[in-house]
Amino acid sequence: MKKQLSLVILSMIAFLHVNAQDGGDFEFGMHSGLNLANVIISDGLSDTNTRVSFNAGISGEYYFSDRWGLKGKLIYDSKGWADGFIEDEENNSSTTTNFKLNYLSIPIMANWHFGSNRNWYLNFGPYMGLLISAKDSELGIDVKEVFKSIDLGLALGIGYKFKVSENAQLFVEFDGQSGFVDIFEENYWSSVNNARSSLNFGVLFGL
Repeated sequence: MKKQLSLVILSMIAFLHVNAQDGGDFEFGMHSGLNLANVIISDGLSDTNTRVSFNAGISGEYYFSDRWGLKGKLIYDSKGWADGFIEDEENNSSTTTNFKLNYLSIPIMANWHFGSNRNWYLNFGPYMGLLISAKDSELGIDVKEVFKSIDLGLALGIGYKFKVSENAQLFVEFDGQSGFVDIFEENYWSSVNNARSSLNFGVLFGL
């Protein structure tokens, strides 16, 4: 896990560095935001409640033109769901709890800038999530071994930038992720996929 994480981080830094030297504009950003996390169950009958959590991350974007860029992010992403349960078979009882799944998410997205001043942007592309930890909120049980270490899916976002100086901009962004793979290591029933939306605020710096 640590080797995979180190490789991904180094690859992303190298990619951004190389592209920044090749020409065109490069933008570095930092953000944090409020997550509304849930899971989608494929049977269409079951439902889970939304867990309120947070995310924080950094981003880098290389501009190919004034309209198109390639953006990569590195995000501490707290996902999971609320009001799940853990069964105690010995005592024939169950405990209602929230499941806190913390990932390091890495989206790589095409970023389309639009509007008269290119203040608006829309981005979309795949993401990979590396599971850092997984616990329940009531009993404090480490349940990481129950879940897959890697999550894959699609990221989509829309945002607006406010220029505050020659090389700095503030932004507000609505961002969503939808997982493609079952998050459980062993699941003999309907598949369970991650889903989360977030409202983010941050700052961008031109380099």
